[in-house]
Amino acid sequence: MATSVAGEGQPSLNGIISDPQTKKLTDLPTELLELILCFPVLKHVDICNVSCCCKRLHDVCHGRGKVWGHQYKLRWPRLQRFYRQNECCDWLREYKTRHRVGIQIRRTVESISKRFFTEVPCVGQVLGDSFAEIESLGMPEHFCEDELLFILNSDKRKSLTLKYYAKKILYFLRQQNILRSLKAFLEQPAEQQAALEGAVLVDQYCNPLADVTLDGISAQLDEITEKVKKMLRIKNPSHPSLRIAQGAFLFPSCAGLHFHCTESIVLLRRTGIPISLSVLYMTLAQKLGVQLEPVNFPSHFLLRWCQKPRGSEDIYDFVYIDAFGKGKQLKAKECEYLIGHQVTADYYSAISTTEVLLRMVGNLLNIGKRGEGNEKSYQLLRDSLDLYLTINPDNVQYLLLQARLYFHLGIWPEKVLDILQHIQALDPSQHGAVGYLVQHTLEHIQHKKHPVTPEAKKRSAPEHLEVQYSVGLIMKHKRSGYNCVIYGWDPKCTMSQEWITTMRVHQLPNGANQPFYNVLVQDGTCRYAAQENLEPHSAPLEIGHPEVGRYFSEFAGTHYVANEELQARYQEDMDETLLTVQEKAREDEDTVGLIQ
Repeated sequence: MATSVAGEGQPSLNGIISDPQTKKLTDLPTELLELILCFPVLKHVDICNVSCCCKRLHDVCHGRGKVWGHQYKLRWPRLQRFYRQNECCDWLREYKTRHRVGIQIRRTVESISKRFFTEVPCVGQVLGDSFAEIESLGMPEHFCEDELLFILNSDKRKSLTLKYYAKKILYFLRQQNILRSLKAFLEQPAEQQAALEGAVLVDQYCNPLADVTLDGISAQLDEITEKVKKMLRIKNPSHPSLRIAQGAFLFPSCAGLHFHCTESIVLLRRTGIPISLSVLYMTLAQKLGVQLEPVNFPSHFLLRWCQKPRGSEDIYDFVYIDAFGKGKQLKAKECEYLIGHQVTADYYSAISTTEVLLRMVGNLLNIGKRGEGNEKSYQLLRDSLDLYLTINPDNVQYLLLQARLYFHLGIWPEKVLDILQHIQALDPSQHGAVGYLVQHTLEHIQHKKHPVTPEAKKRSAPEHLEVQYSVGLIMKHKRSGYNCVIYGWDPKCTMSQEWITTMRVHQLPNGANQPFYNVLVQDGTCRYAAQENLEPHSAPLEIGHPEVGRYFSEFAGTHYVANEELQARYQEDMDETLLTVQEKAREDEDTVGLIQ
């Protein structure tokens, strides 16, 4: 315990004790002792030590809960939103539980890299197994999430591997919660399903680490609604939208409500597809008393507003609104100009909230399919498939796509078998595709039972003497100009002849018969670069690649420090990296000396 807890301008504890009326510290009133023990300089270890001094101090520390409540709030401020103000709580028990959860979570995350580090990351399996481990702890979920956030918010340049897996587990944990919320939403009667709530759940699932909440979106929409009303009071003070009660609907002129819904108010900003903007527009209109409906129009999502007070089924009785086209209002046949061909009346009909969500997720699926085959596009494809099959679990086409995607990525082979069994039950005509995938998935499961440990590469081996660079060095590509960090190498190019021809490796002076390096590039890609095309970066910088933490534990300012697993693979590289960095530092010093 600190010898002094008095800060500048605060009463000295020694002064209090020297008071002739107070012979001992324990004679002080409980409230004053609690105040002293709540000084910010005291940590939980100090409180434990004080409580062991005597029964009086033990009772003060543990009696009314104020001391441990203060310690809890001081150490885990993010958790305060889970408690009501002045809530009576066993803070010592809460503190112990949160502390234990932190230890268990950290142990789980630390063990992942050791268990799952391979040449090709099997992230899905990592997350599934780790999630099961965390669930088995039986601890409060918000404690688990708080510890993962604590890890992520620690020193930016250190514990990169720990952060890498903590982020993936947090991503997965939040997605499971969102999926449960979506399933509960879909179980509600159709008339109770608010399109905005569904759209927010879709956005949250695809961006689980972002701070997007239904309350937050609703609050922003309320602000926009008030701005629209303010504009109406100036331009059209007699407009009926200004007189309605909340939740009521009128029959005001739709033309009098132009919300200026441009891309700038796409609150679901990461998806940014027209359908999400239409949901926002529709919700705004509802807040202003105008009933709009989503329309089943192909390729271009529209809203419609009935011009007749008692409703109609005639498509010519509606005004159609293109929210993404800045709220442009169209007649029925004008809508066809948007897609360049005629459609039947069915495509002008209103659709349910579930159908809105399916179209939204379908758009995301198409974006994922058109991706570049990198981790980001695969993640979007996986997320959108999860969402689509949650809403429509018996769609054979997308079930088969999900099975093929998991098989291609080498993740969750047991889940692939479950999906294939479901497909076979739904559509026996798919037995050819199902049989092929079942056979190869079973082979994959057998292969997993007998994993092959990659051979360690030593620079001192005769076949590796031409390798000039080492893992962790920050490099620059001489031709393409990109910045990167080395995370692996081969003494000769190991790619196929087709790849060598496509990438024109044979046109290089040294061709494929030279060392090649696996590098993480600043733009988020992974590349395989020839030694003659790389050079050490003159001013080393951090590489903003999402996979950096998988291979490196720290950015040391001039290079990256390989984690234990990568060091085991390249056992002599870190010494070489340090020598290279030190030699460059000496050269820089000599250059500065010559200039001076």
